[in-house]
Amino acid sequence: MELIIVTIAAGLAGFMDAIVGGGGLILVPALFASFPEAHPATMLGNNKSASLWGTIMASWQYSRRVHLQWQTLIVAGAFAFIGSLAGAWSVTQISPNFLRKILPFVLVGVLIYTLIKKNMGRTHAPRFENHAQIFAMSLIGCAVGFYDGFFGPGAGSLLVFFLVRTLGYDFLNASANAKILNMFSNAAALLLFSWHGHVWWHMALPLAVANVAGSFLGSRIALVHGSQFVRWVFIFVVTLLILKTGFGALGH
Repeated sequence: MELIIVTIAAGLAGFMDAIVGGGGLILVPALFASFPEAHPATMLGNNKSASLWGTIMASWQYSRRVHLQWQTLIVAGAFAFIGSLAGAWSVTQISPNFLRKILPFVLVGVLIYTLIKKNMGRTHAPRFENHAQIFAMSLIGCAVGFYDGFFGPGAGSLLVFFLVRTLGYDFLNASANAKILNMFSNAAALLLFSWHGHVWWHMALPLAVANVAGSFLGSRIALVHGSQFVRWVFIFVVTLLILKTGFGALGH
């Protein structure tokens, strides 16, 4: 029964994650609720074992319909990978509790800014080119990659926001590029969790299949409905993240 529950959760997580991030809101609580005696790192490892394949599927789907600058993304993805490894290592040295307390306030700021700037992310008007764009995206990839490895909730949504706000992308292009960066950071985290034995491989396959199926559907819907749809899903997911992280902060 537990496997069925978390497999369904993995599919729903892949659907949400493919559109704008935030899939961990669904799968991580389902894993912890279904296996309360398991080591927390193992549950996070199982989450990454599913979400990596979902982000690969979403990345492939977006790449067929959205023009991606692969030279920029490969460099920025490498920085996201390194940042995620550094973050995952840091969490073994420093408690992430301080992030748990301040994250709801950061997300409230992101939500308010997005609601006020009604035209933000409607049109695709990149602010940088060539080396400047590589530098800016690499900086975003490294910073959010570190956060993803160190703490994690909402990393995909933060990538979307910074790509829209800093680089001038619309929400659809930001989501497409965020999937590539998130794929690199997920791979780094999964590598670290696997190295330390924190992945249940017998569970990884059904979770991955369900996550890929959800991701396929979510990315198709995002491509059909465009940036305005992605923007409203972003607002919805960030609101859920505020509630989730806010209650988590109060609980600690």
